[in-house]
Amino acid sequence: MKYIGSKRKYVKEILPIILKERTSENQLYLEPFAGGMNVIQHVKGRRIANDKNIYLISLFKELLSDSFDIPDSITEQFYMRIKENKEIYRQSLVAFVGYCCSFGAKFFGGYARGEGRNYCAESKRHLLKQKELLQGVEFNCNDYTFYTNLTQKAIIYCDPPYKNTLKYSDEINHNEFWEWVRTMSKRGHKVFVSEYEAPKDFKCVWSKEVYNTIDKNTSGKKGIEKLFIYNMEVK
Repeated sequence: MKYIGSKRKYVKEILPIILKERTSENQLYLEPFAGGMNVIQHVKGRRIANDKNIYLISLFKELLSDSFDIPDSITEQFYMRIKENKEIYRQSLVAFVGYCCSFGAKFFGGYARGEGRNYCAESKRHLLKQKELLQGVEFNCNDYTFYTNLTQKAIIYCDPPYKNTLKYSDEINHNEFWEWVRTMSKRGHKVFVSEYEAPKDFKCVWSKEVYNTIDKNTSGKKGIEKLFIYNMEVK
């Protein structure tokens, strides 16, 4: 699914690192900020896809239950009607139109148009491909802190709203988030975080120069995507 900040372009690079120490497919794999499901769809076994965004979770739940009939086209007039009256439409439809039919996949960031292109139909095809890959996933709509008392040792991949970037629909307190990652790591979970920068007690285990469209300070220039883990040896 098209989603701002998606890791789909380099999921093949980061997933082997994230899953390297997974004991088996029965070990829980958790994404507290699953977004467009572009990473978790490539993981097998026990999976929980969580996101605080109820629109996204409703979309994927209904997609897998066959209760959402994805449209083949959306007019700009209908796009604007949904944007201005989200509360009267199904949350799954709001999510699909808001993300998949918008310029740059920014939630209702402007009707996507292009000569000879049908963005709605393209997005429908992508979602139907995801549907097959997401079979068996548990979808939840909670704040990431909901999993603080998780007892079973899990592989946790976090792709939170980045600090100092264009605003997402849900913001977080970044200091509290990094403290949560420390806590979960000390409890034996393997926690990985995608971000541009991290506190000094975190170690970068992967990085790549990418074309940046979400950092408000770069205006679409290249940035460095990084993957971090907590380094307990740093005081």
